[in-house]
Amino acid sequence: MPGISVIVLTKNEEQDLPGCLRSLAWSDDIVVYDSMSDDRTVEIAKQFGARVIQRPFDNWSAHQNWGLKHIDFRNPWVYYSDADERVTPELASAMQRAVADAGDNVAFRVRRRDHFMGSWLRHVAPSPFNIRLFRPERIRYERLCNPVTLVDGPTGDIGAHFDHYPFSKGITHWYDKHNRYSSFEAEQILLNRANGRQFSIWRAFFDGDRNERRFHQKELYYRLPFRPVVMFLLLYFFRGGILDGRAGLTFSLLRAFYEYMIVLKVREAQCKPKVKEEAVLEGTTEQV
Repeated sequence: MPGISVIVLTKNEEQDLPGCLRSLAWSDDIVVYDSMSDDRTVEIAKQFGARVIQRPFDNWSAHQNWGLKHIDFRNPWVYYSDADERVTPELASAMQRAVADAGDNVAFRVRRRDHFMGSWLRHVAPSPFNIRLFRPERIRYERLCNPVTLVDGPTGDIGAHFDHYPFSKGITHWYDKHNRYSSFEAEQILLNRANGRQFSIWRAFFDGDRNERRFHQKELYYRLPFRPVVMFLLLYFFRGGILDGRAGLTFSLLRAFYEYMIVLKVREAQCKPKVKEEAVLEGTTEQV
């Protein structure tokens, strides 16, 4: 049966990494791809027998693309994991069966279970499928944050789950992390507009290329008025977050707040040149 290598992205993950690595013990090649941690992350990785490769983090797509291009994996297939995730025994077995009978597929989507406040967010989680198992030479990433996975070839689905614990370090850590993420998202929005790439509503729904559809869908979403409110309504009512109880309500509100941070940062960046220009004019007037 073909082996599967694993890449785990880390930055100061001494709390979550042990549990993650225990769930990956089925792999004979675990690579901890670390962004210059200054806690015990590297020490813990080595204790579990993982290889450690370090590189300063710049942005998500550049960092991940560098890893897939330069890391020498021992197996033809690679599974991608974050430290706050756990691979279930069912998923490990399902992935091994999948690569043994991959056919033309060069990647597989895997189901995700998000956990919050002691429960599985069964309804409100926005992306139940993620491309996590792939041939590394057939994958690349785009976008500064929450990167889009581009696959050069057919993609299959695996029904088994991995478990994701995005709040394992507490709400404060979630806020800090999403404050950084929102800055990347705002930068990406402004970069897309500066590049002058044309947006098409038709392509958002009918383009034959799935990646092109996703790009135009994101652009459509970023142009929606009252986007934070739309996000809350979408998650809580249309996706059924109301059925996830208090956890569903809290998660929906947090996601809406995250969207509002992006809106505010885009607005702030767009106002900066005007503020600088006004300051220059005021300074000129004072000197006259």
